[in-house]
Amino acid sequence: MAANQTIPPSEVSRGFRKSKKKRSVLPGFGLSMGFTVLYLSLIVLFPLAGIVVKSTGQSWSKFWETVTDPRVVASIQVSLSTSLTAALINAVFGLIVAWVLVRYSFPGKRFIDGLVDLPFALPTAVAGIALTAIYSQNGLLGSFFAKYDIKTAYSPLGITIALLFIGLPFVVRTIQPVLEDLEKDVEEAAASLGASRWRTFRSIIFPAILPSLLTGFALAFARAIGEYGSVVFISGNMPMKTEIAPLLIRTKLEQYDYVGATTIALVMLIISFVLLLVINFLQWRASRRTINA
Repeated sequence: MAANQTIPPSEVSRGFRKSKKKRSVLPGFGLSMGFTVLYLSLIVLFPLAGIVVKSTGQSWSKFWETVTDPRVVASIQVSLSTSLTAALINAVFGLIVAWVLVRYSFPGKRFIDGLVDLPFALPTAVAGIALTAIYSQNGLLGSFFAKYDIKTAYSPLGITIALLFIGLPFVVRTIQPVLEDLEKDVEEAAASLGASRWRTFRSIIFPAILPSLLTGFALAFARAIGEYGSVVFISGNMPMKTEIAPLLIRTKLEQYDYVGATTIALVMLIISFVLLLVINFLQWRASRRTINA
């Protein structure tokens, strides 16, 4: 090539892109994807596959007999109803807590913000013992409710309280970053046009935070439905009344009924998976509506 001949800009940019790809710090897609599939297989897919294989190793009549057992049905109903109730309540009050932490400044804000993460750090068994002591009939709060014939500990209400405790951070920490990124100019413009606070929240703020709110709800529900440590003490573990599905699974394991335990686990897995698919679909629809708007 002659000394005075110049290299076309397209060749320069193409060579720069190639050199940039070669000097990439992260591994290529093939290697990264291989590590991802291997890791997920070892941590998630293989254990779930073991549950399916162990459960389907029995006859269909035995499987159906285990699933339709009144004690099993009652425990699944208790787990689902309390988890759903706790997740719905956390979705409402978690939004309020996140709103206060983002939009207002007040003394002790950092302390309250750190207090939200306490259920993440506190062992669930310790939380269960503490909640049982507080909400028992002779406890600080339990004695107050007992005056009005409201039984908190050793009842479905007590289970819901424990699930509220462990599920709140999921909603708050999911909504909080979205609220921080919302532009206040749009709200001010809506107010200048005469929109009320409720109209501004319903038409502008809520559609923007709805996908994250559904995500927080799904995380809180998924966490609650498999919770054991904080619930086992406050529930009372009464069969057909306050016995949760995770406790019944452990009971069957202690009785060396591994097939029965995995059968209950498979049913809970299917129910949770279907509900999470529905929630993710609603989240996707909400995101599409927000983008189109």
